[in-house]
Formats: sequence, structure tokens, C-alpha cells
Amino acid sequence: MTASPERMEGTVDPKLLEILVCPLTKGPLEFDATRQELISRSAKLAYPIRDGIPIMLPEEARKIE
Repeated sequence: MTASPERMEGTVDPKLLEILVCPLTKGPLEFDATRQELISRSAKLAYPIRDGIPIMLPEEARKIE
């Protein structure tokens, strides 16, 4: 699967971001383009994005303050 031409490399499809939620809190996620992570403020976790794929496993997430 290739990135669509209208989307910059290293970004998350906005439609995907609309439907993804934190697996622990079911709350919204924010995209951090610099770190390539999806941030759950309520769970205080940052889920990594590897090769364009969000890794939505709590054990793979980085704890944030």
C-alpha cells in the first residue's frame, strides 16, 4: 500500500485519526509528527507509528508526563 499523493509522507490520514481511539480510555488521540506518535492525554501514553502503521498496544506505548 502506498501513501496517497495528496498526503505528505510522515503524516497520518485524517480519516484514520478520526476513528482511532486510545485502547485503554477510548478517548481521542493527537498526532505528534515530530516523534511519529499518537498521543493519548487521558492515558498519558504515546503510541508509536512504525512504517506508517499505528501500534495501538499499551505495552508498546511510551509513558508521557
